[in-house]
Order: sequence, then C-alpha cells, then structure tokens
Amino acid sequence: MNIVFLIIFFVLGLYMGSFYTVVGLRLPNHENFISSRSYCDHCHHTLSLLDMVPLFSFLLLRGKCRYCKAKIDDLSSYMEFFTGVLFALSYFVFGFSYELLFALGIVTMLIIVSVSDIRYYIIPDELLIFFSVYFLILTLLNDGLYGFMLAVGKGLLLFIAMYGIMLLGNYLFKKETLGGGDIKMMFVFGIILHPLLGMFTIFLGSVLALPVSLFLMMKKNQGIVPFGPFLLISLTFVFFTRIDVTMIMEYLRLL
Repeated sequence: MNIVFLIIFFVLGLYMGSFYTVVGLRLPNHENFISSRSYCDHCHHTLSLLDMVPLFSFLLLRGKCRYCKAKIDDLSSYMEFFTGVLFALSYFVFGFSYELLFALGIVTMLIIVSVSDIRYYIIPDELLIFFSVYFLILTLLNDGLYGFMLAVGKGLLLFIAMYGIMLLGNYLFKKETLGGGDIKMMFVFGIILHPLLGMFTIFLGSVLALPVSLFLMMKKNQGIVPFGPFLLISLTFVFFTRIDVTMIMEYLRLL
C-alpha cells in the first residue's frame, strides 16, 4: 500500500468534501453550486481562496469569518475531514479497482445526502437520479447488459420493500414514519447490494438511529430525525467490510 496515494486521496477528499457540503446546502434551495462563488452566511462577503482551504482555513481563522468575525458553521469542516478519511480508506481497502469507483460514489452520496438531510430533512430527487445513473453505468461496464438488468430489478425490489415498511409504520404509529427520499434511495442501494444485504442495511440503520432518536426526543423534544444518514452509514459499513449474503444467512440462523 503506497502511503503517497493515501495522502493524495485524503487531500483530494478534503477538497471534495468542501464541494459536497456546498452541494448539499445549495441544491435543496435551488442555488447554483457550480459557478457561484462561496460566501459568508452572515455578511455574504465573497470568500477568497485563502478562506476556502479545506479544514485548515477554519483552524487558522479559529472558526470565525475573516470579514465580520461571526462564527462559521463547522458542518463543512466535519464533512471535509470525514470525506478525506473515507477517500483514503476507499483506496486502502480497494486499491485501484472497479470497486474503488463504487466506494468513492458511496462516500460522495453519504456526504451530500447527509448534509441535505441533516440541515433540511430533504433528499433531493436530483441526487438520487444522478447516483442511480452513475452506479448503473458502472454496473453495465463491468457486468454487461444482464448485470445491468439485474441491478434494476434489485433496485425495484428494495424500493418496494421499503415502501411496504413505510405503509406498515404509518399504520402502526398513525403518522408518517419515513420520508419519500429514504424510500427512493433504496433503489440506489439495490443497484449496489444483494437484496438481503439491502434489508440488512435497513435493520442496521434503524439500530443506529434508535439511540439518537431517543436522545433527541428526551433532551430536545425533537420528534423528527433524518434517517438517510443512518442508512448510508450502514451501506458504507456493509460495502467496505465486504459482508456477504452467506454471513447474513449464518447470523439469521444463529438468531
């Protein structure tokens, strides 16, 4: 494993994490995230290149805007760091391979969707369409037309399964239990994973979300918890650890 490439992927991840945060914050508001310059959320002053060096600018400016001295939202810094770590981890686990392209796509989806869902409780359809096309193209190039059609079928199967879970939850709790974005996102999961592994990510995501939900309900009286990030953390864990169907079946047998 080449340490130089690990550093390169980490630094690349820092910069991409900064861009992903901008996409996650602007896309739900239909703002231009490609050509529009970054600005301070408080004074709206256009930021210079020195103000936008991922992570380091935040540390050097001590978390405050250079122009108005207002506190900078630290969400971007967290996302930059996590993206850098996950990019480096992607190379560490998969090397230069076909799976690396999938891993980087999953990390990208994790960061952008998490920012959007945490801040606005929205998973934009544009994101899900983009990632569906991206992963389907990779599948077509690697597995051919049969693999492509199989991926579409798996995506539809997981979408229907998640829709059924939503209907059951709505019936039991007499209120909306899942957002439309969470349901649609399972189509993307189906492209990547075996359906049984996809169902496992739903279970694992629910386990991860439960303590957070209970904490927010008790401490902050907050009844809405974004589920998308927990699903994507589960997807990332399953894909990076290479958990397969055999392992899941053995786990179910033990239960």
